[in-house]
Amino acid sequence: LFKVTARDFASSSIWENPWLPRDNQQQEAAGDLLLANGSEATNLSTAETLATKSVDPIKLKRQVFRHRRKEQRAHELLQMDMKVELEMRNVATNRSRNFVNKVRGSYNIWRQEFHLTNTDSTLRLMKDQIIMAKLYATIALSQKEPDMYAVLMKCIKESQIAIGDALIDSQLDPSALERAKAMGHVLSSARDVLYSSSEVSRKLRVMLQATELNIDAVKKQNSFLVQHAAKTVPMPLHCLHMQLTTDYYFRDGVTKEHFHDAALKEEENKAKLEDRSLYHYAIFSDNVLAASVVVRSTVTNANEPEKHVFHIVTDKLNFAAMKMWFITHPPQLATVHVENIDNFKWLNSSYCSVLRQLESARLKEYYFKAHDPSSLSDGNENLKYRNPKYLSMLNHLRFYMPEIHPKLDKILFLDDDVVVQKDLAPLWEVDLKGMVNGAVETCKESFHRFDTYLNFSHPKISENFDPRACGWAFGMNMFDLKEWKKRNITGIYHYWQDSNEDRKLWKLGTLPPGLITFYNLTYPLNRTWHVLGLGYDPAVDIAEIENAAVVHYNGNYKPWLDLAISKYKPYWSKYVDLDNSHVQHCYASKQ
Repeated sequence: LFKVTARDFASSSIWENPWLPRDNQQQEAAGDLLLANGSEATNLSTAETLATKSVDPIKLKRQVFRHRRKEQRAHELLQMDMKVELEMRNVATNRSRNFVNKVRGSYNIWRQEFHLTNTDSTLRLMKDQIIMAKLYATIALSQKEPDMYAVLMKCIKESQIAIGDALIDSQLDPSALERAKAMGHVLSSARDVLYSSSEVSRKLRVMLQATELNIDAVKKQNSFLVQHAAKTVPMPLHCLHMQLTTDYYFRDGVTKEHFHDAALKEEENKAKLEDRSLYHYAIFSDNVLAASVVVRSTVTNANEPEKHVFHIVTDKLNFAAMKMWFITHPPQLATVHVENIDNFKWLNSSYCSVLRQLESARLKEYYFKAHDPSSLSDGNENLKYRNPKYLSMLNHLRFYMPEIHPKLDKILFLDDDVVVQKDLAPLWEVDLKGMVNGAVETCKESFHRFDTYLNFSHPKISENFDPRACGWAFGMNMFDLKEWKKRNITGIYHYWQDSNEDRKLWKLGTLPPGLITFYNLTYPLNRTWHVLGLGYDPAVDIAEIENAAVVHYNGNYKPWLDLAISKYKPYWSKYVDLDNSHVQHCYASKQ
């Protein structure tokens, strides 16, 4: 027996099935080339071609198989493409339905606004022309060209009149464009006659230097005026104090009734002033309206107002007004106790460093002559350092808490330029971890670290403190008075205050001695308790303000001044008692 394979035969050989007639075999070979679902004409012609050609049977079978597989894959891809396309079309439709065009109406380049993006272009051109005209006028004068000088000065005057007080092009005089064209022709002529690169550059340097000096002078004047305005008592506030003081000393029938009720309530609440289970606040202020807002905002937002006790200390001059306000406007359920600082007999120059320093003629001259215009010439020391309020004893009473409240364990200090927006009772539950002072740190900004406030070139400072230590804020501080006494905090304060008699360690206010006194003794509170900057920073995050328990108007732009940043004022003014007749009278007279 011999084995025979297909390769042993010629390529022209044709395979036949012995069990089928010859005609059926040819039809089957041709039928195998057709697709089961009815192929198109092209497929039929291809199959016929393959069937009619004499080819190797194995090759023929492979070609047919490949052809079928190709057709099947093409069909699957076509179906897949249709499915994907349908999905993409649905996604695109949904996107177009939900799309919000935020710039609709301003994108079209044919809109008029597109051509008016620079609304002050003509104004700036005219101002630049005036500068160059002044430059050429000085050159013309030095080169004895009187005619050119006269023409330039005339054009300068006409352009200045056309500009007036305009801030944008639409506010310019109708003749402004013609003036600008005329000035352009004159400047072109002046350039042809007078231009010298060395002379022009020299004159421009002189003008630049003069402008810089002028800017420095304006900045100093602005600083002086802002500081002066911040120190000045507004007329309505002065009026309110005078009205209340008059009511206090000249009592009519209604006022006497208020005094009687207040005396009874004060006797009832006497025990509350030393009750350690209640929430005690310390406020030192000579501003009746500001203190009233602090108390009212705290009580309004308290969950249990009857447990809140306010200890207000003011000076002799404002005691009557402060007392009268809270007699006629006692807060609902809460307790308010007003004291006169002059009644603290222990507070004298032999004990208190600040009072001792106030007896120094040199220090009096430094602080109390800062309002003199001659202070503007002092370029080495910032004017804000020379405000007498920084030596006010009301400002320094915060360092004598145990002496003022000897029977209390904890007390919350509030400045009179804060507004309370949430219940502060949870602060008494905060564990200070053995620290004396609970405060919000301010070192998120790099300029609120120790080296900002203290003179680290002095060895006494550099040897004892870290210049990169984190600063914190006065204005809302929880003091543990038991730890205070244990660590003799007031004694530490006295030591450093005495060491700074010549102002070599620091210059400004109560925060620098506070940072030193409570160094490594301050527990950082959550930032949401106390948000600062509303008195100087127009960019404080509104969300932070809304979420804060206490907002602080630290800075010169106090909410009761005309200087106040307008967008922050409502947070304060909504707690002003506008129903009070004195407030209405004093603030109506301002209109």
